Amino acid sequence: MFIRSDQAGPIYQQLYRRMREAILRGELQPGARLPATRTLAEDAGVSRNTILLVYDQLRAEGYVEGHVGAGTFVARELPDDVLRPAPRTVRVDDAPPPLGISAYANRARIILSPVAAPSAANLRYDFRYGLPGVAEFPRDIWRRLLARQAKRFSAETSRYADPAGLPRLRQVIADYLRRARAVDCDESRVIVVNGSQQALDLIARTLIDPGDRVLVEEPHYLGAREVFQAAGARLVPCPVDDDGLDIERAPKAAGQARLAYATPSHQFPTGAVMPLARRLALLAWARKSGAYVVEDDYDSEFRYGGRPVEAVQALDTTGQVIYVGTMSKTLFPALRIGFLVLPPPLMKPVLAIKHLSDRHTATLQQSILADFIGEGYFERHVRRARTQNARRRAALLEALARVFGDSVAVQGSNAGLHLVAWFRDRPATDTARIVDTAAAGGIGVYPINPYYLSEPPSAGLLLGYAAMSEREIDAGIRLLGRLLERGM
Repeated sequence: MFIRSDQAGPIYQQLYRRMREAILRGELQPGARLPATRTLAEDAGVSRNTILLVYDQLRAEGYVEGHVGAGTFVARELPDDVLRPAPRTVRVDDAPPPLGISAYANRARIILSPVAAPSAANLRYDFRYGLPGVAEFPRDIWRRLLARQAKRFSAETSRYADPAGLPRLRQVIADYLRRARAVDCDESRVIVVNGSQQALDLIARTLIDPGDRVLVEEPHYLGAREVFQAAGARLVPCPVDDDGLDIERAPKAAGQARLAYATPSHQFPTGAVMPLARRLALLAWARKSGAYVVEDDYDSEFRYGGRPVEAVQALDTTGQVIYVGTMSKTLFPALRIGFLVLPPPLMKPVLAIKHLSDRHTATLQQSILADFIGEGYFERHVRRARTQNARRRAALLEALARVFGDSVAVQGSNAGLHLVAWFRDRPATDTARIVDTAAAGGIGVYPINPYYLSEPPSAGLLLGYAAMSEREIDAGIRLLGRLLERGM
């Protein structure tokens, strides 16, 4: 029972502490007979003299008592019940189900299913999607703007701020969106949030009651699905093809949906770009159904062919489109700043929920970002990143064609920071084996399966390229080809 522990100190002290702990925890009850010294010495793999020392110390402190001819027993009255050690720390992963939590929290606990990913430390080539080229971000400019804002820090700037965001940041965001995306807005309709994930959460809390229907793309962004499910929504999947969401093929239940979630400019995860006719059809459906459309425009800045398509919100004449944007894909994910452009009737309720949630987004980061956009650095950075991403995208397309030929079909390569590689001759159930084989060889590739409520048509991978060099992309795909040829 009392084996050598991994504690520090002489062996007899380790055994003494272990036995004392067992007595105080009740593992050895008062009056229980202890093993004979010879028996315990054999079990612990130590000399009998060591056990004698342990028993002597326990006896001297009153934890055990000896009876001539009968043996050694746990004392019936312990000397320091008040010093009983606290229960062992329970690891979070081993904790029992919580008691008394809300239905919302319970839904969130159950449905939250982060996509398993290999450790970046073990990867030589990581095709992680959604990650911009952070190595090329103009950090020197950002640091200079940070230093300038720090010099302006005062009692006035350290107070609570408007939950909608700093006025100057809202102004420069509105100006940029009108210029770059034709979004119909001014600063009065912009709310600064902690990333697009908070934007989706605020929308769900404002518009969804348990049991309400929400139309989602199939496949779709997992973060949106989980937010809506946590709010108690019933999801209505609508098919996606090479032109994105096809509202004409929506199930009958879509007619009762409170809102539709879509990624028209670069469908996530397939990368499809929704043409004008589909956008107008989506707006017509919203008018007929009396539903809102949530337009997640997460990486529209990066388009590599054809004329930029204006936002769905720019076509909206009835105030039913909620526009969501983020700086995570254009600048860097750790910034945690996004924005909402809302129809006027939704401003007050969303601001009330934002205020209750976190009061406001951190003002120092907002001030720096306002300068970064307002002084022209943002658009210059986006132009450079678009050029770099185009080269990396071309390197990935060339490598996939050279290594896999016609056995891989590419989808969604004309925009964004990732594409989808479909393995034509492999069923969807093979995706996990492909991912595991790649990871074992030091390559990070990511399955498309979690983004479907149904089963994908075949094995598919999301391959990001913006955070890799062209050389790394080429070498990574060549190695992937060799690994899959040997392992599958």
